[in-house]
Amino acid sequence: MTDRTPPEMVRADGTYPVIDLRQEAITVAVVQTRVNGVDGANPGPDLRRNLDYFLESIDIAQGFGGRCDLLLFHEFPITGFSNWTRDQHYALSIEVPGPEVEEVAKKAKQYNCYIVFGTYAKDPVNWPGHILHLMVMCKPDGSVVSHWKQRNVRGMFPFAEQYTSVIYDVYDRFVEMYGLDAVIPVERTDIGNIAMSAVQFEPELFRCMAFKGAEIICRVATGGFEWDDMRLTSYHNSVYTLIANNSVATQGRNPGFFEDANYGGPGRSSIFGPRGVVLAKAGPFETRESARIPIAEFRSKHRIPDLHLHLYRPVLDQYVERYAPNGYLDYQPKDKRDAFQHFVKRAKWQHYW
Repeated sequence: MTDRTPPEMVRADGTYPVIDLRQEAITVAVVQTRVNGVDGANPGPDLRRNLDYFLESIDIAQGFGGRCDLLLFHEFPITGFSNWTRDQHYALSIEVPGPEVEEVAKKAKQYNCYIVFGTYAKDPVNWPGHILHLMVMCKPDGSVVSHWKQRNVRGMFPFAEQYTSVIYDVYDRFVEMYGLDAVIPVERTDIGNIAMSAVQFEPELFRCMAFKGAEIICRVATGGFEWDDMRLTSYHNSVYTLIANNSVATQGRNPGFFEDANYGGPGRSSIFGPRGVVLAKAGPFETRESARIPIAEFRSKHRIPDLHLHLYRPVLDQYVERYAPNGYLDYQPKDKRDAFQHFVKRAKWQHYW
């Protein structure tokens, strides 16, 4: 049986582990670019086209307005998103590390910066058949790390659910393979402690990141997001938050979607300081928005959130999750409607439909 005794993840004195900073202040940027879903029947040319555009966007972002120590792109700059079949979706998902990410990592090394973005991915050796949703960080030394998405939002789309595999839906095997600390990871870097996520509408996740010492939280979206959800991450946890969304598609819309599709539409990528102060905010078009972070000064005074957990623990201990974890360990839905039916059968709450 796997030992589920957690390692020390939160210090008792309000501090958190760090490594030495390379400089007193850093420049961070959200790079808002268009999203193009690849052709599921013939993904190769579109993947190459998206990758070339991604690499060009890195050059543009680092070529004007001063060099940045951190660039954050949106959720799917390489694959885009579209209405694919599940088989198409798996086939077009990239491997991390893999040839596409290696080209991005070369740019990180070229510009001595960190580049963060999201992607659909696959791991045929360890997770055959699973479509993963990853956050990727390319570091200045050319190395690459990736973090799994913790959970998919449920109940947002009528009679359809996401079939991508996230930590919650394969929880037991994930923890067995990677350990409890990997469920909510924080990267300790020489520009600050960075957490990455494509999750929305779950503030508890970002509070846990802050408990574990996150100083900069990189969040991504494609198709839209709730702006206040992002700002309040900084407001409630006194950290820096970056959100990168896609821009309006200036050269033709993403096939299968209106420009204002989903919840909020394109644009509004932003950077927030502690207490939710707006440091930068984009409009709807392609752009780079940057901000200066006095990371050394911030770190000297920063402590993890002050939470009065004794008040809340009795309630939390009685809470029953709507769906139990591990839903995709033994069954992988064939499409979004099948995923919906799968979760209906597994739901613990009373249905409203």
